[in-house]
Amino acid sequence: MSRRVVRQSKFRHVFGQPVKADQMYEDIRVSKVTCDSSFCAVNPKFVAIIVESGGGGAFIVLPLAKTGRVDKNHPLVTGHTAPVLDIDWCPHNDNVIASASEDTTIMVWQIPDYVPMRNITEPVVTLEGHSKRVSIISWHPTARNVLLSAGCDNLVILWNVGTGEMLLALDDIHTDLIYNVGWNRNGSLLVTTCKDKKVRIIDPRKQQVVAVSASTMSPPPSHRGVPPECLLTLLTSRTRASLCLVLTR
Repeated sequence: MSRRVVRQSKFRHVFGQPVKADQMYEDIRVSKVTCDSSFCAVNPKFVAIIVESGGGGAFIVLPLAKTGRVDKNHPLVTGHTAPVLDIDWCPHNDNVIASASEDTTIMVWQIPDYVPMRNITEPVVTLEGHSKRVSIISWHPTARNVLLSAGCDNLVILWNVGTGEMLLALDDIHTDLIYNVGWNRNGSLLVTTCKDKKVRIIDPRKQQVVAVSASTMSPPPSHRGVPPECLLTLLTSRTRASLCLVLTR
């Protein structure tokens, strides 16, 4: 009697093919800072990548069409006095990007359509309000000029980027380090994961928690010992309702 050793799969004969050198970005010194960040962000025009930089934090912005080997002297976006931890493109303007840093500030930048001759050092606005490093930023999905930031001070702040003013601060909701933040489809609610192993759904207008996980999150044995959870917001096609998944890394 024959015994099947290899499990059947419709993907067993599918093979990947690496892209050519002229279709990828090469020689980019990606930042080595310790932070749970993707270190990159992309929109229909540009890709931005957090890179190594002496004397402060920086990231590089490249046109999507300009692939290949990146010049080591390519202009950077600099201005932070400490490493950059997170970057996020504005969903309403493809030339605007925000950056968060260990220096406790958030900076918003205007990126020109052409490649500048020198480093971009002057932000459009600098937002100050955190007392510790800022590791998370996220633009509001529907409201213009509204930016969320979360720092290691367990504080979530909503900013009016147009005026540089703080709209509200959620300072008594999280008891420990915030791992990740996500908006729902229309921006009426936000969800957070925290080191205290709780998921909170927050109504920012009422500045209160509308739902919290009933029990602590217990990852499977294969994921234990690895930190943080990240949030993924899904939209179901039938009910048009937002669902939140918590993924353990």
